[in-house]
Amino acid sequence: MLGLIVFGVLLLGGAAYRFMTARTKTLQGRIAAAEADRGAAQDRTAAEKAEKKAREAAAVVALGFVAEEDLDTEQAQPAPPERTAAIAAVRSGDWEAGASYVEAAGSDWEERWQRVRALAEVAAEDDAWLLAWHAARPSDPTAALVDADTAVQVAWNVRGSQAGSRTTQEQFRLFHELLVKAQAAAHEAQRLADPADPVPYMVEQPIAQGLGYPHDRYEKLWAEITGRDPRILTAHTTALQYWCQKWRGSHELALAFAHASAASGAPGELLSLLPLVAYVEQELHEQELTPETFFKEPGPRAAVDAALMDLAAADPADRRAVRLRHVLAWLLFWQDRDAEAVEQFRVIDGYIGALPWYYSGTPKGRYLYARNWAVLATTAEHGA
Repeated sequence: MLGLIVFGVLLLGGAAYRFMTARTKTLQGRIAAAEADRGAAQDRTAAEKAEKKAREAAAVVALGFVAEEDLDTEQAQPAPPERTAAIAAVRSGDWEAGASYVEAAGSDWEERWQRVRALAEVAAEDDAWLLAWHAARPSDPTAALVDADTAVQVAWNVRGSQAGSRTTQEQFRLFHELLVKAQAAAHEAQRLADPADPVPYMVEQPIAQGLGYPHDRYEKLWAEITGRDPRILTAHTTALQYWCQKWRGSHELALAFAHASAASGAPGELLSLLPLVAYVEQELHEQELTPETFFKEPGPRAAVDAALMDLAAADPADRRAVRLRHVLAWLLFWQDRDAEAVEQFRVIDGYIGALPWYYSGTPKGRYLYARNWAVLATTAEHGA
């Protein structure tokens, strides 16, 4: 009898097991089917979004804007022919063409700095022509200036553009070592320079930023620059980086410096760029801020309005203006001033190697998101 009972229990248990197994398999099958349906739905949604994005992009391009694949992420605007020619010449070994190119800027210090930087970027890759220049003219102040800025470029190339948390200790060590050498080269360029030339002191600005000059020492360097020319736009924007929280200052110090710079400029001198950059830096580095709300606050809105007036007063041929236009396009977009943003996008379109686009890991994505939205919103509004 006991054996029959045990046998019955085993039969019942086996049946229960088969029932539960079948039920589990059914449930697993239903779950798998549901997941497959959900995956398919997500795929359809992603495909629909991609198709919509492609349609919108095509509509914007049809209105005369540049397609994504044709955007230049290296330059903020087309390079002038004389720069292209000078770079080609020095790459072929003709250092005399490079010397003439820099000297042709005369006492336009902003232009002189731009030309020195263009040659320094080339020399940072291959300096054979610069060494030949030094050999031929050992005490040439322009050669010394290009040499100093080349040393700066080499140092910053070693450090890279990543945040400090993504930069290795070995990179930092080499960066510091190379900046010390660049500092010596900058001081030599200052010694040889025309006393009126502020550019050798501008070359020291990124050195001061990287080595962490104390505030009082930086202010002395700043006095050397402004004592020679108080309103060089690049000198101001470089100094602003020093005063930013991510380097040697704070948001408050950066904004104070930016407003003082803007106030010091006459209409059309484009120093209104400084507060815009300060606000972009603050939004980028304060995680609790969002662009759709922060850039609509009274401070950023007033800064944008002032910049638009400054831009209107500027010489239309002033190549510096494009730097202001890039930042204006970004802020006007976030302020829902789409038609005004489109005015800027029409001028800058095609060249996006500028702030704020290069602050993104995907500059094209950031640019296209803002540009296409503003263009389509403006088109829809006008069509309504």
